[in-house]
Order: sequence, then C-alpha cells, then structure tokens
Amino acid sequence: MNPSLLLLALRARYKIVLLALGVTILAAVAISKTLPKNYMAGVSMVVNYKGVDPVTGLSVPAQLMPGYIATQVDIIKSKSVALKVVDDLKLASNPAVQAQFEAATGGRGTLRDWLADSLLQKVDVVPARESSVLTINVRGNDPQFVSTMANAFANAYLDVSVQLKTDPVQRASSYIATQIKNLRDRYELAQARLSKYQKENNIYSADNRLDVETARLNELSSQLVAVQSQSMDAASRRRQVEGNTSNSPDVMNNPLVQSLKGSLALAEAKLADTAQRLSPNHPQYIAARSEVDKLRASLEEQIRVSSNGVVATADITQRREGDLRAAVAAQKAQVQALNGARDEFNLLTNEVENARRAYESASQRLNQISLEGESKQADIAVLTAATPPLHPAGPRMMVNIVLAIVAGTILGLGGVLVLELLDQRVRSAAHLVDAFDLPVLGAIQKPRVALGKKKLSPTPSGGDAAGNLALPT
Repeated sequence: MNPSLLLLALRARYKIVLLALGVTILAAVAISKTLPKNYMAGVSMVVNYKGVDPVTGLSVPAQLMPGYIATQVDIIKSKSVALKVVDDLKLASNPAVQAQFEAATGGRGTLRDWLADSLLQKVDVVPARESSVLTINVRGNDPQFVSTMANAFANAYLDVSVQLKTDPVQRASSYIATQIKNLRDRYELAQARLSKYQKENNIYSADNRLDVETARLNELSSQLVAVQSQSMDAASRRRQVEGNTSNSPDVMNNPLVQSLKGSLALAEAKLADTAQRLSPNHPQYIAARSEVDKLRASLEEQIRVSSNGVVATADITQRREGDLRAAVAAQKAQVQALNGARDEFNLLTNEVENARRAYESASQRLNQISLEGESKQADIAVLTAATPPLHPAGPRMMVNIVLAIVAGTILGLGGVLVLELLDQRVRSAAHLVDAFDLPVLGAIQKPRVALGKKKLSPTPSGGDAAGNLALPT
C-alpha cells in the first residue's frame, strides 16, 4: 500500500483512529487516578574526586575515577548497605513487617535478607554527569518513609565505605604485627651472632685494623728488601775475606790494620838497617827483630779479627733476613686472616643492617596502617540530606496522557491498516488502474450539496471518495 492509498484509508476510517485515541486517553486518565501516589526523596553525596587519603596522603589517579564512581554506585546498591539500613532502623523487629514477610514468603528465607532485597528495589543511584556527585533516590508511597530511607542509605553507605577501608587494613595490621615479631627475632639473632664474632675475634672495626696490619706488612717488606741488599753485600765481603784475607777491602780499609802495617814497615826498615850494621846476636838486632815479630803478630791478629767481624756481620745479616722473611710471612698470614675476618664481619654487619632496616620498615608500616585502621574518616560527604517530598513523583498525569496519545495513534493507525487489508475498497481512479491494469474511460462526479438544502445522491460502490465513478474498459 502506497502512502496516498494509506491517507485515503485514514480519511475514510478516521473514526477508528479517534476511537482508539479516546479509549487510550480515558484509560490513561483512569489508571492515573486509580494508582496510588508515589513519592521520591533523594540524598546528594559528594565523592572526593582527588581521592586523597587523610592518613596516608595517597591520591587516586585521575584515570581511575570513572571506575571509582561506578564502584561507589555498586556499593550503594549492594546488599551489605541494605542490611546495614535494616539493622540501623531495626525494621526486622517490627511486627507489621514480620507479618508481611510471613504473608509474602511463607517463612522461607530470613527476614533481614527479604527486607534488604525489598529496599534495594526501591533505591536508584544516579551519578551526575562530569562531576563527582551521587544522588540516592528512594521511591515509596509515604513521603516520610522515603526521606528516612534515603538518609538511612546515605549513612549506611558512609559506614560501609569506612568499613571497607578499615577492615583490610586491620587484617593487614594483624599480619604485619606477626611479621614484626619474626623480624625482630631475626634482627636480635643477627646482632647476637655479630657480637659473638666480635668477641671471639677481637674485631670491632675490621677496616681500621686491616689498614694497620697492611701498613705493618708494607714496612716489613721494605725492611726485608733493605736487609736482602745488605745480606748480599755482606755475603760478597765474606767470600772475599775467606778467599783472600789480605786483599779484602774490609781488612785493608781497617785503620788499625793500616796503622800496624805502617809500624811494621818502619820496624822492618829499622831491622834491615840494624842487620847491616850489627850481627844477629847483637842486642839491638835482637830487639829490632822482636819488635818486628810483635808487630807482625799484632797485624795478623788484627786481620783475623777484622775477617771474623766481616763473617760475623754476614751471619747476622743472614739471620736478620731470615727473621724478616718469617715476620713477613707471618704478617701476610695475619693480613689474609684479617681479610677473611673482615669479609665475615662485613657479611654479619650487612645481615644485621638488613634485618634492622626490614624491622624498621615493618614497624613504620605498622604505625601507618594502625592509623588507617583507627581512622573513621571517609572521602565521601553528604551534600544535601533528604527531606519529605511535598508533591508526589507519580503517577504523572500529563506524561501518561502524552504516552496515551502516542499509543492511541499507533493503535488507530494499526487498526485502520488491518481493516484496510481485510476489506480493500477502490478509493481512487489511480487505485482502479493499479488493481486491474486497465485504462479509465470516465468518472462520474458527486453532485455538490446546495446551501440550506441537503440533497442525497447515492454513491456507486465503485466510486472514489469524491463521488467519481470509474468504469474499466
């Protein structure tokens, strides 16, 4: 059916549309009059958009706020909040409510759960667009009841929000308190091990003592190098003394030996002069010879003494070198032992320091979460409390009438369309041509009615709405 035929059908059957409109409007008015009045009260609440915790100072990132607002809506409409309202208002102890519960459920289930589910059906949470304001709306037949319920839901929401924040913190506080005891025992054990090691090894500052012992090792090493040089020189002199005593530099450079050699040379010269002048048996010759022998004996004794001194010096130098070698080896062993002791000392010290830091960090965290657990502050505040509404929110007469007009129009149009499909009539020449696919030869016009007179003329059933009669060829 094309639009022109639909308009012609509506024109011919407009009474059906009017009838449907009238019926729906009357039904809407009657229903609106018979329905009980419905009231709605709302509480406006502000959720801190920054999300700053009053104890820790931590803030919720801005990108998490949309999800945060949706979470708050779900919390308000949760059963925990509804049960909190039931307990705060003591609804379960009301005999009338108990009777309603028995009549509705037959005693199945619990009264608190039934009341909570019933209240949640009357609650609606509307978050404001582009703001952090939530509105808790409660519907009901009593204005005082809806305002009381709205305020009760707001207070229960505040309490549940604080409880949701403090309960995990209190559980964490108990856990951390147990861990702190273990950390404290570990810290005390590490400190006792360090103290015992210090007492057993007489180490209180391994770095300082190691520096002293290292300096001592360096000093002994320097002395050993010097003594080794001296020992090599003494050994060389000793070999010279043992190989050719008279040509040894130590013997030749001895002042006493040089003095004795000079005296011996003078005595030998005197003896030679005396031998030329006197006979060997002459007393002067004997005296001169005795003096030469005495000086020669003294020179030999002094050379021997000087040689023994060189040998003794070489022996002493070698023994000193050996002592220094032993001292250096012992000092090296002590430094190595101190290195091991320092490593163990540092390991124990680090263990104590780590245990101390862990204990202090846990103690600090315990103090912080203890404050959080004792805090009753929430980042939510009541902006506007609910008051008993003066006017009912429903039923809304004008809205229902408008809806009835729309519904009646749709029903009327649907009825016309159904009747037209069930009983199709030719309403225009174009419809006749479309139906029979034949040309129209002529049309009989419906005569006009004169003013003041009513002239009736029959309209052929095959005519259109204007009275034209179409004859197919």
